[in-house]
Amino acid sequence: MNNTYWFEARGVDSYKNGYQVIKNLNVKFKLKESVIILGPNGSGKSSIVDLINRNLYPVEKDNKILRIFNKELIDIWELRAKISTVNNEIKKRIYPNIKVIDLLISGLYGCYCKVNSSNKSDTKLVNNLIKRMSLQNIAEKEFFCLSDGEKQFALIARAIIKNPIVLILDEPTINLDLKSQIFLTDKIQKLTNTGISILCITHDINLINKNFNRVIFLKDRLIVEDGNPNQIINSKNINNLFDVNIKVKENDNGWDILRSNL
Repeated sequence: MNNTYWFEARGVDSYKNGYQVIKNLNVKFKLKESVIILGPNGSGKSSIVDLINRNLYPVEKDNKILRIFNKELIDIWELRAKISTVNNEIKKRIYPNIKVIDLLISGLYGCYCKVNSSNKSDTKLVNNLIKRMSLQNIAEKEFFCLSDGEKQFALIARAIIKNPIVLILDEPTINLDLKSQIFLTDKIQKLTNTGISILCITHDINLINKNFNRVIFLKDRLIVEDGNPNQIINSKNINNLFDVNIKVKENDNGWDILRSNL
């Protein structure tokens, strides 16, 4: 049994509404590894998340392999206990006027409203999480009064309340203003040091910092680059990925995008 990888795919194809959204996927994700999948809109990034979460299924064919936590037959309830996903659809489910502390408690019960049956053990667990994630300044605020960056980080904190093995962040900075992007990027950077396995899906190169172990470039539903960020993030590769003409400049924490004069 291979205990190194939490996800393994070889030769995986998948379709949605008759359209091929995953083409010959060959990839493995290690435990305690922080990975970013970077690619333009429509490149198939979120389809990989759907495949992991069993919202999509692979085409059955010879030599196809799909294992999650070393299993080809996946128990969906076991999967949900081990993998937490944060996407922008979650915000639509949250009960109006709920406080952040109550939102965190709701994560223990799988709902998005205030839980009246919570106990002292729940409160202790949530208070520890608030300290660990430095949420003291927003814990008593109503969720919809937060900035967009604070909302997103509160949802991330809720997602890890039950200590999942894997945290998936699906386009975490989408629709955020610059201040909120900076706030959230800094928080995610700290998360990469906690030992949780992180898979982050994005089209935003500014989200990538040097704490990520690995970056995968996805274009037209195919992996075109896969490796250490320091090795593959450069102007040539980014221009090829996004069909643009820009310059990529390394800084102390990550990379900057500069307009090219060429």
